[in-house]
Amino acid sequence: MDDNTPESEAVEDEDDFDAEFEGPLPVEPPHPINWNLLSPEDLEAEWLELNRWVHWLRNTYGLPASVIPPFWHHHPELLWELSALHLHWLCSYDAEKTGSAPLAWHRDFADTRLRLRDWVAAAGTRLDRDRPTRQTSWPGEPAAPSIEDIVIEDRETDFVEFVLAEVTKRREEEDQFYRSLDLSTGEVS
Repeated sequence: MDDNTPESEAVEDEDDFDAEFEGPLPVEPPHPINWNLLSPEDLEAEWLELNRWVHWLRNTYGLPASVIPPFWHHHPELLWELSALHLHWLCSYDAEKTGSAPLAWHRDFADTRLRLRDWVAAAGTRLDRDRPTRQTSWPGEPAAPSIEDIVIEDRETDFVEFVLAEVTKRREEEDQFYRSLDLSTGEVS
């Protein structure tokens, strides 16, 4: 804190930072997240937590849309990369870690930024518009559909709608699985 900053301002800044990450402390150590296997409830919680952390990350480090674009959540390659980076950050800043763990995180963060730039360039997503990541059709497969850009009008509304749709889809998949389960044998029919 600089000597010219009133103490009340410094406390407000600290409170803003703490408010960004308020909530119950984790009951278990950080662990890798397999997004494909989460229950609908866990999926929603993890999406919201990752989104909150990504906002903090991009604002703290001044990251441009060429590293983390607004519609990162529409791109699985960015989801998996950012999720891994988040886990690494959680582990590196754990109270049980050595003092050098944050330096290792920053070294790995530099590598991750390069990969994120590659993913964003390949996807073609930008600050004001997005499009699905291009898919390459292999010989014998149907041609990939043409891709149209989508104008980004309200990122936060889109994120909420996206997460709700993902949770609904996961809930339907889970319900379908349980409907196909033979309760007498425990086998899937």
